[in-house]
Amino acid sequence: MNKHISPRMNRRAFVVGTAAVGAGLAIGLDLPFGGPAVVRAADGSPEVNAWVVVRPDDTVVIRIARSEMGQGSLTGLAQLVAEELECDWSKVTTEYPTPGQSVARKRVWGDFSTGGSRGIRSSQDYVRKGGATARVMLIEAAANEWKVPASECTVARGVITHKASGKTTTYGKVAEAAAKMTPPAEVKLKDPKDWTIIGKGLLRLDTADKTTGTMVYGIDVKLPGMLNAAIKDCPVFGGKLKSYDEAKIAGMKGVKKVVKVGDTAVAVVADTWWHAKTALDALPIVWDEGDNAKVSSESIAKWLAEGLDNDQPAYVGNKNGDAKAAIAGAAKKIEAVYSYPYQNHATMEPMNATAIYTADKCEVWCGTQNGEAAFAATLEASGLPAEKCDVHKVMPGGGFGRRGQTDYVRQAVMIAKQMPGTPIKLVWSREEDMAHGRYHPITQCKMTGAFDANNNLVALHYRLSGQSILFSLRPEALQNGMDPAAFQGVAQSGEAAFGYSVPNLLVEHAMRNPHVPPGFWRGVNVNHNAIYTECFMDELAQAAGQDPLEFRRKLMGNHPKHLAVLNAVAEKIGWTTPAPKGVYRGIAQVMGYGSYVAGAAEISVTDGNKIKVHRIVASTDPGYVVNPAQVERQIAGSFVYGLSALFYGGCTVKDGKIEQTNFDTYNSMRINEMPKVESVMVPSGGFWGGVGEPTIGVAAPAVLNAYFAATGKRIRSVPLRDQNITFA
Repeated sequence: MNKHISPRMNRRAFVVGTAAVGAGLAIGLDLPFGGPAVVRAADGSPEVNAWVVVRPDDTVVIRIARSEMGQGSLTGLAQLVAEELECDWSKVTTEYPTPGQSVARKRVWGDFSTGGSRGIRSSQDYVRKGGATARVMLIEAAANEWKVPASECTVARGVITHKASGKTTTYGKVAEAAAKMTPPAEVKLKDPKDWTIIGKGLLRLDTADKTTGTMVYGIDVKLPGMLNAAIKDCPVFGGKLKSYDEAKIAGMKGVKKVVKVGDTAVAVVADTWWHAKTALDALPIVWDEGDNAKVSSESIAKWLAEGLDNDQPAYVGNKNGDAKAAIAGAAKKIEAVYSYPYQNHATMEPMNATAIYTADKCEVWCGTQNGEAAFAATLEASGLPAEKCDVHKVMPGGGFGRRGQTDYVRQAVMIAKQMPGTPIKLVWSREEDMAHGRYHPITQCKMTGAFDANNNLVALHYRLSGQSILFSLRPEALQNGMDPAAFQGVAQSGEAAFGYSVPNLLVEHAMRNPHVPPGFWRGVNVNHNAIYTECFMDELAQAAGQDPLEFRRKLMGNHPKHLAVLNAVAEKIGWTTPAPKGVYRGIAQVMGYGSYVAGAAEISVTDGNKIKVHRIVASTDPGYVVNPAQVERQIAGSFVYGLSALFYGGCTVKDGKIEQTNFDTYNSMRINEMPKVESVMVPSGGFWGGVGEPTIGVAAPAVLNAYFAATGKRIRSVPLRDQNITFA
């Protein structure tokens, strides 16, 4: 009966009872877990606490605040709660609370944001405590009924037993009494050695509905009396809507209304989406594109190249010794310039949201990576207070960071506000989705390494020039103007630290922000920083006349976790044994999102430009592995994303506009191009890292390094399509 319950489309997901809540957990948020009065789910079942509802038939409903978008967080988070709850996993189901309900209850479910591979690692502590708290309360309720000490009772698979008397009961029978209890102030979590659910490759809870087609995605939402909207925004970022001639489409089939959306967009509302889009395409529109219409990929590249000049200002993100002086006095110097393009998220389901607005209420149904951000956008666009708004999360057809933004939610509400009482489903066309993304930041990097007379690396200067995501999306997170996220993978410390010790090191960022908006694209800055660092490490190894693996190992003595994953992947790929004839290997490592990862690839090359990736291997240390089967799938999915970006990705700019408008010009790798994927997990414990994004970063440098081994040619810019290099 394992499954995820999608929210119904015509009501709130829960009916919240009268009394609010009792004691919270001291984790920086007010997270009450219930109280003396019973809070009930919509079907009347008692809520033991905010995370756990138990039905009379012993079904356990686990609330999941984070978003599921294919990465497996829904199942992993349920495993964390169920582990501490000691329930019967076969009777577990899940459902989403809404951000409006959470805000009304003092943010009882905490952070709704799902990005940066943080879904599990940043909430694992308090969701496990939610499960443990509910277990204690359910046992206590049974003990009270039997008039025995709770310490004499045990529980397994949702069955509570008092061994001395032989009495047993189930969670479903005592849930009502437990729901009336005051939660304990403190609960003890299990030792990892005692886990029975965490660490198991359990089947995903959302697979059945996705396989049978019963899963409801945002684009599937239907409400009584609903109309459909198509939209066009100014194709040049920063431009505005000047005018449109509504009369030209007034008689077209199905058209109900033409509405202006903010200062930059126009939408057509019709009985069907196709009628809306057809009319929109026929609508004469005049844009004020502004000065950004003069911008091109060439002008952006020139501007970024100027930032590589050492005389230009830059933020220092990692430094020891005096790299510039050491380079100036070195016996040998190696220099290379790399570049990385814009990348589009290109989710299979384009942006969409359904909204209904009245003077007394505004509700939205959408796939989102951040329910609270979508809720805030709804408040802003509707002008209504929080108690009159809500957002119902439905399954998104891909996210990859794009659905952390809320532009499409705001647009849907702005359209619905102009047609009060009528549900409006806004769906972006594929072309609109491609032209108005939030793209992987464009960057260039100048790498300089220096050796002494004995071929020891004595200095490394890493100068990055390019966009800052935080400057665009979260300027309040800048540190004295510097974007710390720009240094992911090359930072001095933290969750994305540099994995090498060099006597003289300088890592700096010349921030240059073109008009095309950057966004959190799966893997984010780790992607290009890993290419720059790991491909240049191979260049340095070649210059020193050393094996790429051994060269790295000599620099990693003070980085044992980095070294452990590198060694694991080298062993798995068989680095020290000869590769099959005509097959060549490449290797790379990086730290990202709190996890240590390494990758190795085996490729062959035909005619100098046709690459067959035979095999790609990853090793990862995320601290703890909640669901190893899902981690393996995430690694494979990461390689699909990373290799697609390497071979086919990359967005270009002409006349201020993104040129790639559909999958004919922004391709993705096909099944027949996918290599065999192998994974090695080496969890060392003691910390919680991410798994959805880190391994993307090692895919491209592993293949690029293998390409050099095969051909003797260095590729320092992607995508490979621009180098006339394709899959074989």
